Amino acid sequence: MRSRTPDRLCAEAVDVALALTEEAAGPQSVGEHLGVVAEGDRVVTHYFACKEPAYRGWRWATTLTRASRAKNITIDETVLLPGDDSILAPEWVPWSERLRPGDMGPGDLLPTESDDLRLEPGWSGEDAPLPNSVVSEELADVVEAEDAELSGPAAALPAIGSIGAIAGEIGMGRRRVLSRYGLHAAADRWEEEFGPKTPMAQAAPANCLSCGFFVPIAGSLRQAFGICANEFSPADGRVVSLGYGCGGHSEAAVMPKPPVPAPMTLDEINEVDPLVLHPDRQGSVEESTPAEELGHS
Repeated sequence: MRSRTPDRLCAEAVDVALALTEEAAGPQSVGEHLGVVAEGDRVVTHYFACKEPAYRGWRWATTLTRASRAKNITIDETVLLPGDDSILAPEWVPWSERLRPGDMGPGDLLPTESDDLRLEPGWSGEDAPLPNSVVSEELADVVEAEDAELSGPAAALPAIGSIGAIAGEIGMGRRRVLSRYGLHAAADRWEEEFGPKTPMAQAAPANCLSCGFFVPIAGSLRQAFGICANEFSPADGRVVSLGYGCGGHSEAAVMPKPPVPAPMTLDEINEVDPLVLHPDRQGSVEESTPAEELGHS
């Protein structure tokens, strides 16, 4: 059991601990004495400040001890330990947890764990013909003979009556396929980037379901996603939600053209149209002359 009270002889040996620390780290790296901590029975650690600029907040720790009923102090070790305000490297994280989308480059290989939750077996059962297999009992000897003749690279091929061979023949050659969890994870990821709640979709005139550039996909995901084929859209070549949309919608309203002013018309006819002031006296006005009108007035 660790003693809470430091051993008196070991605790008083500050000069011994300082000399040992300077010998190990160099006088220029060791600062003032910071304190003593009891590590156990007759085991004491002396702490000294570290003067190295690159290790701000770190401390030199020199552990001293002595045998039972002995007065000679001996050294256990001298190490550099971080303090409360030390600058430390971030906690190490496995590469599988540090990997992010877009980190892979040409030539990089990303191994997939055998228990990856995103995948599940493409078929089930042992690698042997099923009871209702197309390989009948009469052909069993022929199959054995053909398998025995296989050698070299051909030996890696699945047997004629194996589950792998049958699955490959009917288009199910993948040993693992997306699980329900993998489908949901992909759907959530795609909808977050190109879904109906994005700012682009909120400002769009219509959604992708009614767009002519929308390309449907196969499988169960076609009920919610497709591919954009509009080269001017921010989602060109990407999987988009049916509720996504952008300003490049094929049926978006066409902006009206600016009105064209009518051409200027110049009237070149120099004729004066008479203006009748008193239609009721039209006959007398036409018969009288200006001179007669002046004489009567």
